[in-house]
Order: sequence, then C-alpha cells, then structure tokens
Amino acid sequence: MESRALIPFLVAMMLVTGVCNTLLTKYQDNICVRNCDSPDPKKRSLFEQPVIQTAQMFIGEMGCWLFVGGYSLYKRYISKAGPAHNGYTAVATENGAAEEHDGDATSIHSTTPINPAVKVMSVNDDGRIPLVGWKVLLLGLPAVCDICGTTLMNVGLLFVVPSIYQMTRGALVLFVGLFSVMFLKRRLHLFQWFALVTVVLGVAIVGLAGALYKDHKAAPSAMLMIREAVTIVAREARTPEAVKAIIGVFLIAGAQIFTASQFVLEEYILHKYALEPLKVVGWEGLFGFLVTVLGMVVLHLAVGRTAAGRYGYFDLVEGWREVTHYRPIAVSSVLIMISIGGFNFFGLSVTRTVSATSRSTIDTCRTLFIWIVSLFLGWETFKWLQVLGFALLVYGTFLFNGLIQPPLRSCVVGEVEELLPEEPIEHV
Repeated sequence: MESRALIPFLVAMMLVTGVCNTLLTKYQDNICVRNCDSPDPKKRSLFEQPVIQTAQMFIGEMGCWLFVGGYSLYKRYISKAGPAHNGYTAVATENGAAEEHDGDATSIHSTTPINPAVKVMSVNDDGRIPLVGWKVLLLGLPAVCDICGTTLMNVGLLFVVPSIYQMTRGALVLFVGLFSVMFLKRRLHLFQWFALVTVVLGVAIVGLAGALYKDHKAAPSAMLMIREAVTIVAREARTPEAVKAIIGVFLIAGAQIFTASQFVLEEYILHKYALEPLKVVGWEGLFGFLVTVLGMVVLHLAVGRTAAGRYGYFDLVEGWREVTHYRPIAVSSVLIMISIGGFNFFGLSVTRTVSATSRSTIDTCRTLFIWIVSLFLGWETFKWLQVLGFALLVYGTFLFNGLIQPPLRSCVVGEVEELLPEEPIEHV
C-alpha cells in the first residue's frame, strides 16, 4: 500500500526531472559567452559544447552510485528486516546445505567441508549469473553507443527548439523494433509495424514543421557554423533556417540508431548476466565518462588547439573556461547532473512499482510538458503542423505498447511481447 501511495509522487518527479534535463540543456545553448555586447546578434557567440554536455550526463549517471551506496547503508545499519550478514540470509535445506539470498543472485553453500579447489558459481533464480569482475567491462559497449548518441543529440539541439528535439527522439521506437527483430530474433505483429510507420510519419511531420516555419529561437551562432555546409547542399538557399532545422532533425533521428543499439546491447547483457539496473547506469556512467574525457583530450590535441578548431566543439580549454567563468553555465551544469541522476532513479522506481510500458507512456507525456514550457518561455512559436506530428507520435507509441486497440480487429493479439528491456534505462 505504501509503494502504491508513492506512485503519483514518483511519476511527478520523473516528469519534472525529465523536463528539466532537456530545458536546462537548451538553456545552456542560449547563454552568450563571447561578443555579448555586440548590437548584431549574429556576431554573438553562444555556449556550444555538446561534448562537455555529454560528460555532464555521465557524471549525473555516476551519481546513481550515491543511491546504491545509500541503500546499502540503510540495509546494513537502519533496516530491521532481519539478521544482517553483509546482506545475506542463510536458509537451511533438507540436505544440510545453507541457501543464501542476495537481491540479484542466489548461491548454495554446503555446511560440510568441501574441496577449496572447487569454485561455487552463484546463479540467479532465472538462470543468470552475476555480472562481476572483468565482465563488468561489457557495459563499456553500450556506454560508447551512449556517447555517440548523446553527443549527436546535443549537436542537433543547437539547431532546433526543445519540442522538436524531444519529438524527434520518438524515432527511437522504430530502431529499437528493427534491431530487436534483427539481432534479438523478436517477432513484430502487423499492428506494431503499422505503429512504427506511424511514428516515422510523425517524426517527418515534426521535421517538416521546423522547416516550413521560421523559428529564430535556436542558437544563431550554430547557424553560422553550418552555412558553408548549406552552400554545398544548396548554393542559393533562401531559407537557411529551414536547412538548419532539417539538419538538426536528421542529427537527432540518426542519434537514435546509437541509442537503440545501446538498448539492444543492454538487453542482451542483462538477459545473460544479473545486475541491478541502477548499478548498470552507474557503471555505464563511469565508463562513459572515462571514454569521453579521453576522447576530449585527444580531439583537443588533434583539432581543438588548431586555428580552425579554436572555439569549436573540441576546444577543451575554451569549454572549461566557459564552464568556470560563467556562473549560469556552472549552475545549470550541476542542475543537469542532478536531473539526470534523478530521472534515472525515479524512472526505475516507476518501472518497479508500475511497469515498463507505463514508464514509456509517461515519458511520452514529457514531450508535451517540454513543448508547453518552451512556448511559455518564448523559446519557440506555436505550429499546428507540429501538433499533428505529436499526435501521430503519441498514437504510434501507444499502439506499439498495446495501450490502445489496433484499427483492424484482425490485428488484435492476445499478448504483446515487449521489445524494450524489462527495466529500460533512459539516459537523456
């Protein structure tokens, strides 16, 4: 009853932290760092450090270890649920063996002397073995996918408004579905294929809305950086804002390929090995942060310190100067780290108390709140075509998750197999 009573609070906090994460990231993109006194807005330079923002995300994910450590201390020193022997409780069996339980794993230890050369393997109730030792390095693979996906999305956010960014991320369900069929040998029903097509159509309409309607709320200096690329594609483009929006949508949609790869890798690893999802986030945050920092140093030495790379994405010295010298950037960086950690914690809590499908449905509502807040703050203008795209995204997502009935009765099935992990891990 107590856990059920907490559900509204968990859902509310999941929405708040998720909305804050996207809005705070866009807020950083709108902070001026050079030539701020210039009367010409095109000469002002804004904070454009998507790689540093990726590092911020991984620091926030590493914060999950605080929850893990706090819960361990709670069980050890505060909880009075039973005898505390490092989290294990011995249960006698008929053959004189003692069975010990520990959250993730269950192991059988004989109470009689055994040969020390014999290794006892701890096996989970569902046949999975604990993810310990060097095998933890397997989580570095989804972490690398997370780096690529998050960085591309951060770059795309420079070119579009927050609502288009969030709606375009709805393409994730398409790639997760395709990769699950290709690599995990899952089977999609006819109505699920229809749902994926609907999601793609919704994303296309959202991108079209950004291209047809001019919106000057995205970072103007980012526009200057892509004008050379724009002239290659269309030498006399009359609406560079439209090209900018299209590039942003393609970057964000393309990033979902890496995010889907991350989800599929996580599901494959967690299907074989047993590890709490919150610890998975913590390990991925640690590996992702180390790889990101190493990549930042290498790219700074190769590109960032050159004349062409100065003030660019890979200028580590300039990025560090901007973070440390501008208080709004520093404060928002800390808030982004907190929102990332909080979003993962409350999201996993919702999954445990309700379901994974409910979590994905609630996350869809996050897009609506981001859109409303962006309109209220004046970061974008209202577009009816965007409403149509959002409606198709919601319909496709709900249909894919089996929350609404398919349009044809012949498509109705008794049970739908979920394609996302039982406890999906959301990082952005």
